[in-house]
Amino acid sequence: MVESNYDILGILEGTTEKEIRDAFRRLALQYHSDRGGENEQFIKIKQAYDDLKIGKKYPETDFEKLKNSKVYSNDSEADVRKKNQILGQELFKEMKTAEEWASSLNNSNTTGTRLFGSKTLGEIELERKATGALSIKGNFMAGSFSYDGPIIMQGSITSPSWTEEYQTNIHLTNGDFKFINPLENKYKIDNGAKITVDNGNVVVGNVYGRKFRVEDPVRVGVFQIQEHRTHISAPNGKIIAENLANTVSLEADSIIVLNVEDDVILSAREILFYGGKLTYDSVIELKEGGTIRFFENFSIQGLSGDAIIKLENGKKIRLFDLKTKKIKDLADEFVPNKENYPKDATMVGHGFTITYAMLDNLSLKPSKKQKKGWASKFGFSKK
Repeated sequence: MVESNYDILGILEGTTEKEIRDAFRRLALQYHSDRGGENEQFIKIKQAYDDLKIGKKYPETDFEKLKNSKVYSNDSEADVRKKNQILGQELFKEMKTAEEWASSLNNSNTTGTRLFGSKTLGEIELERKATGALSIKGNFMAGSFSYDGPIIMQGSITSPSWTEEYQTNIHLTNGDFKFINPLENKYKIDNGAKITVDNGNVVVGNVYGRKFRVEDPVRVGVFQIQEHRTHISAPNGKIIAENLANTVSLEADSIIVLNVEDDVILSAREILFYGGKLTYDSVIELKEGGTIRFFENFSIQGLSGDAIIKLENGKKIRLFDLKTKKIKDLADEFVPNKENYPKDATMVGHGFTITYAMLDNLSLKPSKKQKKGWASKFGFSKK
């Protein structure tokens, strides 16, 4: 006898949505790998729950899985690209429908929940809450989506490699864009996706781009590097991210990051680094009046001296110049309280505030002051 999705969740057919949800949560707590459970069993339970949400009584058969799979192992590269092109087109249409649905609820200030996509395309659940926030559960894989309000994301975001036409582009005109526990849930943004938040903050986890070789369509044996740069922009707000790697650009008023490696561009008025890695091919674009702070307290060896800091006026400075510049050697007007720093302390590390003015006038030297005698040192005056 074939086991139904009801059997997998240990409930009777015809139970309510709440009873189905409660059964799933109970089993999820028991079998989730984070709690020492069996990962395969958890996947089976999660699939049964997802199936019942759309009214599917039995799990997919092996034939259905093969039929609905996105890529067939015996397909040529051209066939795979063609099939993925179709999938991208369908996802693009689904996201347009989702955008219109969310906008309609927003305009009428009503709540609602709806599934978009399919087993073949990948399902994604949208819920417009009473607060105006939009909850997105599932992986966002292609298409444009705009929303006038905050978005709470539970899933990863990627963009199709096979075409720019259906590129992932999420745009918020108001409100924050936030992931729910991105590191714990292993959510990420990658492969050239674009997120723009006009008036709000962005809180995400790891962000990756992608570079790969593609064969020249004309010259045999010649390859070109194709880039899928991932962009996140919050021009009037703050971006908080963990690790950035492999072709990423962030632009905001304020950026807080951990580690940066492999062709990353950061552009902001305030930039805070809490990790120990910044690679040679990364660029920091500091806006006029801005500041940079490195909070690494033990070793700054992972911060490459060849990384570039570019000021808004076009001036470029190697990080090496800051790693070797002692605070006591800066102009007095920039650091009036030099006595509070160790004599060998440099500009990089321990959270020292590096200002735009310091960088723009790095060659200025401290003014020479007469050495104080022992009498003045102890508050006595010579007579």
